[in-house]
Amino acid sequence: MGLGHVESREGILEKIPVEEGWADVIIRHGVIHSCADKALVFDELRRVLRPGGSLRLANIANGRPVPEAAVRNVDLWTA
Repeated sequence: MGLGHVESREGILEKIPVEEGWADVIIRHGVIHSCADKALVFDELRRVLRPGGSLRLANIANGRPVPEAAVRNVDLWTA
């Protein structure tokens, strides 16, 4: 689209491949609910978002931890 101010990078949410305060805006859709350690994901999002930046989410969240048996069950996390 020729947008020089937009960038997409491949990585995992638990360790985003950018430096601290890199992003003005983070947009996530349908990914956080499939991460076992949601607190770690939000810590990482906070790390890469610049002060005053914006986080936009479209996701599923129920606020409960994933049971250990489910965390170890790869079939629940893959298609």
